[in-house]
Amino acid sequence: MRRLLIIGIGAGDPEQVTMQAIRALNQADVFFVIDKGAVKQDLMLLRQEICERYVENRSYRMVHVPDPDRDRGAPGYRGAVEQWRRQRAEIYGRLIRDELTDSACGAFLVWGDPALYDSTIAVIEQVIAAGTVELEYEVIPGISSVQALAARHRVSLTQVGQPVHITTGRRLSGEGFPERCDDVVVMLDAGCSFTGIADHGTEIYWGAYLGTKDEILVSGNLAEAGPRIQAARAEARARKGWIMDTYLLRRPGRDPAAPDRGGG
Repeated sequence: MRRLLIIGIGAGDPEQVTMQAIRALNQADVFFVIDKGAVKQDLMLLRQEICERYVENRSYRMVHVPDPDRDRGAPGYRGAVEQWRRQRAEIYGRLIRDELTDSACGAFLVWGDPALYDSTIAVIEQVIAAGTVELEYEVIPGISSVQALAARHRVSLTQVGQPVHITTGRRLSGEGFPERCDDVVVMLDAGCSFTGIADHGTEIYWGAYLGTKDEILVSGNLAEAGPRIQAARAEARARKGWIMDTYLLRRPGRDPAAPDRGGG
């Protein structure tokens, strides 16, 4: 039976690759590399660097997987994402069937951790459900951008006795701070949704291109740091053509037994 490894390779720094991931890398005969076009070619080159650094058997092959475009103007966000995943599943299934022999091992190298804001696991489940190829797979965790962000800013993701909430810019913009939570990690925020948050002494810890040579870090009181982040983000995106960033919003801690002070 064909075997597949979904390997978390960290947020960008090749030294974030774990020992478990290195062992997995050395089991693969074929690496499926997501090709997001010339603009993001440096992401592909980082994957190649990781393989060159850690894979001892040089007989492996790299197969480039074209990433289908997602309709970002569709009225229904969830429907557009589901359609995009179906397209990915068709492509992945065909490549796994054609590029892996029955006893071979393939691998997808996933930024950060495959279990946090990544669709590879869900897409592979769709491939298996389609029944066109027999496949078993294993997931190897990695260091996520959320972990890297906290480490680079030298902060914990939680305050004493408090939860941390992970969400998207779209949800933050529409809902504000979640109830009973003072620590919010925001991912996938193209619109700088933090600008709509009432300050209330909120701190922000922001990072882009974490773990790479292009890494940018900004932190401070939201009212003061927010404009600096917007400017840095716009400049970086214009220069590179793309950006990967995340941030932690933190309101002053409170007694966990105190009444909830509401969202917004």
